[in-house]
Amino acid sequence: MQHRIKLRPDEVKEFVAAATKCIFDVDISYNRYIVDAKSIIGVLGLNFNQVLTVSYNGYDADFEEYLRKFAVAC
Repeated sequence: MQHRIKLRPDEVKEFVAAATKCIFDVDISYNRYIVDAKSIIGVLGLNFNQVLTVSYNGYDADFEEYLRKFAVAC
């Protein structure tokens, strides 16, 4: 699955905590930069002026609901 989101630096800690609860791998990327969404240092290294893409193979209803508040219209 993929979701396009907009994230602010002050939301990173909460985002990483939500991703860490998932039992599957979660990546976050923009352009050619891909980092582990469960890594606070990796996520903080991203450019928050960009629309970010969250990618994962699995399903967690709580994580899906959490991502909705950051969703960007395509």
